[in-house]
Amino acid sequence: MSGKESEDPRVRRTRDALGDALIALVQEKPFESITVQDLLDRAGVGRSTFYAHFSDKDDLLLSDVDDFFRHMSELPVEGRVAPVRELFAHVAEARPLYDALQALDRAGEMLEIARGHFARSIASRLPDSEGRAATAEALAGALFSLLAFWVRRGMREPPAEMDALFHKLVHS
Repeated sequence: MSGKESEDPRVRRTRDALGDALIALVQEKPFESITVQDLLDRAGVGRSTFYAHFSDKDDLLLSDVDDFFRHMSELPVEGRVAPVRELFAHVAEARPLYDALQALDRAGEMLEIARGHFARSIASRLPDSEGRAATAEALAGALFSLLAFWVRRGMREPPAEMDALFHKLVHS
C-alpha cells in the first residue's frame, strides 16, 4: 500500500479540495496568475495547512498530475496493455483542462510523469522478457504521441477506435 492510499481521510480531503480548486482555477485564468491565496479561498483551506502539504502551487500541480496518472495507468484493462480508451475519453471530456495544462511551462514535466506511470504499468502487463522495460518505455512514448496526434486532429475518432489502433501497434 502506498503512502497516498494509507493517508488519513482528513489529509486526503484537504489534498482533494486543493487539487479541485487548482483544476477549477486553471480553467478560469492562466496558471501564472493563480496565487496560493486564490487556492486557499477556493478550497476553504488555511495557509498553514496548504504549506503542511505542498511547498508551492507548482508542487500542488505536480502532485495532482502524479496522482491522476498513477490512478489512470492502473485502471483494469481486460486483455489490453494500457487503458487507452479510458485516457482518451477523459481527455475528450476534459478538453478545456487539457488545453490549459498543455499551455503551462510544466507541460513537458507533466508528460514525463504520465509517460513514466504508463511505462511502469505497461511493463507489469507484458510477458516477462529481457526487453520488457524498453518495450514498455517505447509503448508509453507511442501512446502519448498518439494522444497528441489525436488531439491535434480534433479528436475525430472515438476513444475506442484509438484504443484499438494502439493495441494493433502493440501486437504487430
